[in-house]
This record gives sequence, C-alpha cells and structure tokens, in this order.
Amino acid sequence: MQIHPVGTRALLMDLDGLNQVMDYHAALSARPLKNQVDCIAAATTVLLTFETPDSARHAANFLEDFTPGPAKMSEARTVEIDVHYDGEDIDEVANLLGMSREGVIDWHTSTEWTAAFGGFAPGFSYCAPANPADARSIPRRSSPRTAVPAGAVAIAGDFSAVYPRQSPGGWQLLGTTNTPMWDSQAEPPALVQPGDRVRYRAVSSLPEIYDAGSIAKRSPARLPRMEVVDAGLLTLYQDLGRPGFGDLGVTSSGAADRASAATANIAVGNPRQSTVLENIGGMELRALSDTVVCVTGAAARVRLGDMPVQLARPILVTAGQTVIIEPAEYGMRNYVAIRGGLIADSELGSSATDVLSGLGPAPVSAGDILGVLPRSTGMTDGQLANPLRVSQSNDGRTVATLRCVLGPRDNWFGDNVQQFLDTEWTVSSHSNRVGLRLDSDTTVERVLDGELPSEGMVAGSVQIPPNGKPVLFLRDHAVTGGYPVIATVLDEDIDIAAQLPPGALVRFEVKGNTHDH
Repeated sequence: MQIHPVGTRALLMDLDGLNQVMDYHAALSARPLKNQVDCIAAATTVLLTFETPDSARHAANFLEDFTPGPAKMSEARTVEIDVHYDGEDIDEVANLLGMSREGVIDWHTSTEWTAAFGGFAPGFSYCAPANPADARSIPRRSSPRTAVPAGAVAIAGDFSAVYPRQSPGGWQLLGTTNTPMWDSQAEPPALVQPGDRVRYRAVSSLPEIYDAGSIAKRSPARLPRMEVVDAGLLTLYQDLGRPGFGDLGVTSSGAADRASAATANIAVGNPRQSTVLENIGGMELRALSDTVVCVTGAAARVRLGDMPVQLARPILVTAGQTVIIEPAEYGMRNYVAIRGGLIADSELGSSATDVLSGLGPAPVSAGDILGVLPRSTGMTDGQLANPLRVSQSNDGRTVATLRCVLGPRDNWFGDNVQQFLDTEWTVSSHSNRVGLRLDSDTTVERVLDGELPSEGMVAGSVQIPPNGKPVLFLRDHAVTGGYPVIATVLDEDIDIAAQLPPGALVRFEVKGNTHDH
C-alpha cells in the first residue's frame, strides 16, 4: 500500500486490486477514523477525506500499520437493466475489440456483472465482470463529452455503468436505458448496491417508466419575505452542502464560495450554514415585509432603492423596498442572506443545488416568493469584511493565484509539472459549478502511457485529460474520475476559484507539499 496526500485534507491509498479495495472500504466505513468525512472506493484506490489537515496527517500515520479483515458481503441481488444498443460509440468499441457490432452486444449481455463501488454521480455504479475471463479493457475517449445523456449505458477500462442523469463523461457509449438508477426518496436511493449482480438485456424499444423524481421534496413551512423581480443569469439555493455521501456518488456540493455564503449569514444573524442565494449576473428582490439582508461575494454595485450599499453589511429593508445587485465588475458569484434563513426543498438533509447530480431545489426564477424560518434569534454583525480574494487587472479581467499541493498523480507528467506551474491559464466559457476548464497555448503532456483506473476526487483536484488542458474541480465535481490529478488546490482557495468567470486569468503556486507515505 502507498498513501498519497490529496491537498491537505484527504488521503489516497493505492491498493492491490479490487478485493483489497473492498476490504479497506468496508473496514473504514464501518469504523471511521477521527474526523473522517468520506470513504470512497474505486478500482484500485480508496480516498479518505477529513475535516481538518491535522486529522488527515494523524490518519496517514495510523494507516501505515493498519490491515483490515476480509469484507463481509451481504447476499447478492440480481438487477436486470433493459438496454437499447444505439450508443454513439458502439462501432468504435467493436473496432477496438476486433468484434462485430452484434458481437459487442452479445458480450455485454451475456456477461454477469458485479457492482463493485459507487461514484462519479448519484446512482452511478461501477460494475466489473463476475468472471475475470469476461473482462475486456476499453480505453476512455481521448476527449470527454461535456454532456452524456441520462440513461446512457457505457463502458471504460474493465467496468460497465449507467449514467443516471446528463453529465460530462469520457466513457464509451453502447446504448440507452430508462431504468431509474437513483431515487433520493427511496432507501437505499441507488438502484444498484455494491455486491449486486447486474444483467443487461437487449431490447428493440424501451418501456415507459414512471418518473420517481416528480415526487415532492421535503419542504417545511416558510414565512414569505421577498419576491424575486429579476433572477439574473443564474440564481441557486445553496447552503454548506451534504458531506458524507461520497460512497453513494453524491458530492458535498454547497456554496461555491463558502466564505462569502457564511459571511452573509453571520452578518444578518443566521447560523453560518443557513441557506442563501448564489447569484450570477445580478438580480432584483422586493421586500414583502420588513427584514434584514446582506450581500457578499463578487465586486458588484448593490443598491437599496437608489441608495448604494456596501458588500458584507447588513441592511434593513422595509416592505416594498427593492434590493438591486448589478452584474459583477470582477469576480463571479454574489451571495444573498435574509434574516431567519431561507427555506427551500431539501434532499439528503441539504438545500444545496448540485448541478451535476440534479439534487436540491430548482433554480430561482422571476416571480418566486422567498420564505424564511419564522424565528430568528441571532444578532446582526456590521463589522465584517467581504471575503473576496480575487483582483482586477488593468484591462478589467479577474485574476488570481491558487495555492496547491502537487499530486497525487504528478508523476504522470514528470518535468512537465513545471510547465503547468509556469503557465498563466485562461478560464474557458465551458466552465460551471462542476469545474473550471482552463485554456492556454500550452498543453501539459504526460510522460506515462496507459489509462488511470477511476479513483476518488475532491474539490480542488486539477485533472489533466489527454488533450493537456487542465480541469479544476469545484463543489459539484464528480466523486470519481479517471484522468490523472497533477495538483490539488488547498481547500481554503477553492472559494477563490469559484470567483473566476470566463476569461479570468489564473496561476498555480505550490505550498507545503507533503511526501508520500
């Protein structure tokens, strides 16, 4: 076993195959280490995340001498999944395997698959052939798709899986199913659990399936406070997320810039984890009754009617008055807290909107009524500073430097790591809450050939796909990924990354690297 630091709050264990992975995952899930948040199994690794850097360091020392017993598996169920084999990549896969199209379908449907672990997205289960002799190693696409449709049945490496909803992905697409893979109202919410046997069945057409997602999410009573006059480009409900569900393929999500969200809440007397609005592009709100509001985040003009308002300062808004946030001059996201704490639909204990998985409330629209909890006992705080940590260049662009720890897979790039650090990268317009796609005339080339088995990812991971253009994961990142991570941005600096709009300039700076154990 080898232990790699991942940033300062996570550890990646390299293990000897899937059986050992399942042993470690079972043991560390049943008896978590101190301040352990997530335990995420993958093909040959287990990722552990922690609340603090100290906890991660202590865990690394403990794991040096830790050996788990064999995992005890519950009795396996068999799950059948109907597939219409109409995938865009099926002919390419046939070429790679030296088979006919029909031969690929016959291999995929005659193989009994075992669900090994969850990851990537809620309901996404990595399934390996129960008989290793049936395994066929399939490379991922050289350039991942920005949108793989929901229900896509795909293969990569030795694994097969179903994409539960539309998401980015680099797997080869064989076909389509409409079998629901995830229902957050069910127990368990994922259709396929580790240890289950999966059979794919070829069909010429797919039956209609009732959409369990139409069931109403849990939403407590609320006291109307404000009306949304203009929701801007995108406004989402966010809190500090839903940590601890990584083994279900659910990332923590939550406010992209946590410091700004927490500051807005503290300013109006709410607990720091209360639900806020996360806005891009400006917005306008009208008060339905007297309340206290605070705006933080990106450098933007804020007005109470015609009166300018400072960021991070609580303001009394009387009934009928409007709060206007103009589009950001620099930075990306603004946060709005309302005294009492916003109430929104909740899934898995959080009102955070996760754009990758689809968990959480729908985006805010013009005409929506914002409600808060009926009681508020906190005190307002007018002495806070806006925590924005990006700056503006002479030509008006947002610029920032992100501190990072190299690895866990910087060895894939050899001396080209320095090229990554020396380059000023531009944020692409194809970026979102899942991650920042970075561009430059420079590409970061690998020195190792082959495919990296899928492994756990954290917010702040900087992946390098085969095209050599970095992707920096933000709060709604996939739980697992299959491209090597050259560096991991410090947790404290992910807030900075969240404030980088398309066209922003960013550099990476190594801080406090830790040696592998």
